Amino acid sequence: MKRDSGKMDKRSAASDPASDAPSAQAAFASYAAPLVDHAIELAHAVREDTSPEALHKLRVSLRRLRSLWWAFEPLLEKGENTRQRALYKYLATAAGQTRDWDILIELLAHEDSGASGMAPKLQDARGGALAISRETLLNADVKHLLREALTDTSKELNTAHERVPLRKFATRRVDASERSLKKRMKHAGRAKRSNYAAFHDVRKAGKKLRYLLDFFEPVLNDNRKRTIKRLKQIQKRFGALNDVVASEGLLRDHAASLAGSADTEAALHWLKQERKRRMRCAAGLLRKQ
Repeated sequence: MKRDSGKMDKRSAASDPASDAPSAQAAFASYAAPLVDHAIELAHAVREDTSPEALHKLRVSLRRLRSLWWAFEPLLEKGENTRQRALYKYLATAAGQTRDWDILIELLAHEDSGASGMAPKLQDARGGALAISRETLLNADVKHLLREALTDTSKELNTAHERVPLRKFATRRVDASERSLKKRMKHAGRAKRSNYAAFHDVRKAGKKLRYLLDFFEPVLNDNRKRTIKRLKQIQKRFGALNDVVASEGLLRDHAASLAGSADTEAALHWLKQERKRRMRCAAGLLRKQ
């Protein structure tokens, strides 16, 4: 594929010699267009490539689009922006259904999980989820939906009377996102270990800030390398926790269809213990921040 994040276009837009102070409105398309193109490529590829990695890449691409529209939310009509972000969430969820089974299968492949006998039924469930994911994405006409979203949002921004300098706008949005992350980390640090929602909020806030830095770092005045390093740690630790929590929920939700597998209870017990372990690891990281 030609590009996976649009960074080349983004840097060129941010350093355009023809404009000392490009506006956020004018720069939007240089961020959004490469992401839209990449998501369309991935959606098309998933029709042929059923691997876990292909679906994961598509889900990440759609999440990046959702984060970009969130970043430009202050410049957009609220209702339309909410609709567009809901669209990206819907498509990402469709792609993620199969990915969730892949994560569960990978976790239970651990030799201590006691779930070796579940493999055939888990693969069957994964196959069913894949069929639904592909049908949903095909029927959604992803190419048309994403092109339309890009056109409509670009038009709204380009016809706005007010212009906000890109650097000022980017700094303001990144700072707001960083404050949100710190607030959620503080709350999670005081929460009980059983309060997974507080930990999940940290993960979501960290992911959003990471995406915004991916978009805007080249135009920011200050160096955010330390922040990015911290975010990578959060994503890794809290992502590992989320994998177990989501897998435990998925297995419980489909326990009936897995009836007859003697390993179901053993798998749930192992996931519960693993969740507790990863919760301790996540809490430990919070204390170091």
